[in-house]
Amino acid sequence: MRVLVISDTHGYAENLGLVLKKAGKIDALIHAGDVEDQEEYIKGMVDCPCYFIAGNNDWGSDLPSDQIVTISDYRIFLTHGHRYGVSLGIERLVDEGCSRNADIVICGHTHKPMIKKVNNIYVINPGSLTYPRQIGRKPTYIIMNINQEHDIDFSIGQLNIKGR
Repeated sequence: MRVLVISDTHGYAENLGLVLKKAGKIDALIHAGDVEDQEEYIKGMVDCPCYFIAGNNDWGSDLPSDQIVTISDYRIFLTHGHRYGVSLGIERLVDEGCSRNADIVICGHTHKPMIKKVNNIYVINPGSLTYPRQIGRKPTYIIMNINQEHDIDFSIGQLNIKGR
């Protein structure tokens, strides 16, 4: 199973088309917040289940601020991260993931990609497809691969263009 993880598109999801061409077939899409009313546009671009959460810029959205989803027996805690101080560190995020019995925590907010394993929990941030903040400022995303034996791996993908 291939899951595309994106975040912080901020109403400019056009780069998602480039990501979908580069990434190939996906079985699910996760957006970790700051969608800014483009849920339907994004759903229309893919033919798979989509999971969205609200970010700090999703004013008036009906999207949940946090949620638990299960994909291929992995319990995933989705949150944008701003309510857990992710800009200052991931400690509170890991604690919350532990309290929710999560195997994986997916967040956004910092606009910087990250894959870490802390206390047997994977903490994943795909960065931003629109306003990247890491060195080089290339739009990023993550592909989560789960094989038939239920082994999991993550890879950071990058577009060779500058963000907005």
